[in-house]
Amino acid sequence: MGRLRAGPERDLIADYSQRFDRIGRALGLGPLSIIEVEDKKNGGMATEAPLLRSTIPVGSVIVTLDERGKLLKSPDFARKLASWRDGGRSNIAFVIGGADGIDPSLRADADFSISFGAMVWPHMLARVMLCEQLYRASTILAGSPYHRT
Repeated sequence: MGRLRAGPERDLIADYSQRFDRIGRALGLGPLSIIEVEDKKNGGMATEAPLLRSTIPVGSVIVTLDERGKLLKSPDFARKLASWRDGGRSNIAFVIGGADGIDPSLRADADFSISFGAMVWPHMLARVMLCEQLYRASTILAGSPYHRT
């Protein structure tokens, strides 16, 4: 939800997205596309849910970013991506809700939910962190030394 303006967060997202696409392509992951939607009426979660749903390709794995989601270590996240890929799921839609979170009906439709911790993060930082974790996951799957335990 929302539009990210020019600035350091957008630059980081672009950088990590390009890195992910470069490595991910050889692994059968990507390309990464970011779809932004806006709730111009400020209707909250109930208004945002259909807007978000309309952007999710049919047959996608739906993954919500939610404070109630599962905490994953980076290698576990990488294995999860690989298992979806290996199971023939070609699209994974990561959903970041609005300021009030993700509507319960959309959360219920999700195949999986991940958390970046008990703290709530601003959308711009959640996007950066997700893009970095996608890049990190691709380097783990590629055997690159980027990720160190």
